[in-house]
Amino acid sequence: MKTFIYPEMMTHVAMCTHKNPRSVMIISNQSDLIKVEMGRYREVDTEYLDANNLLTALRDRADKESDVLLLDTLSDDSAVFAHVNRILKDDALMVLKHPDLDDVSANTKLMQILGNYFKIIMPYHLEDGSTLLLCSKEYHPTADLILQRSDLLEGHHYYNCDIHIAAFAMPQYIRKNYLGIIRN
Repeated sequence: MKTFIYPEMMTHVAMCTHKNPRSVMIISNQSDLIKVEMGRYREVDTEYLDANNLLTALRDRADKESDVLLLDTLSDDSAVFAHVNRILKDDALMVLKHPDLDDVSANTKLMQILGNYFKIIMPYHLEDGSTLLLCSKEYHPTADLILQRSDLLEGHHYYNCDIHIAAFAMPQYIRKNYLGIIRN
């Protein structure tokens, strides 16, 4: 996979879905490429946290401080997501890594935990067949796409508004496997 696809899709899908992202938290051990993408949003305060001490890092955060969270690590710890919910604003969204969609059991567990906190839970495709998971308290990633923001982005190699929408198309077997679990 080309190294620019993952950071562009993790960053811009979230940033072009949220109506007015002003505070972004990124939790990653390799955030250099995501930092490049976040640099395109000059009016956004961005904070980077190390993913190695995930629960400790989240415990120290203030309530309702972030509009967007990019979680560049796998977790299915319900305590982690309780803290995520606490630090996210009422209209916030999060993008995170998750197990391969063929692992229905692991994803079902994760999505059920996330369902306690988010109205919308939708996987989306990357070019290599892997997926990320968008979880939103308010905004739908295709219905609420900010076209002007996505069209005015410059300097990216992969992301655009058409890719954004197309990434959420799921094959029928995925729809069947996750019926009632994926929330869209």
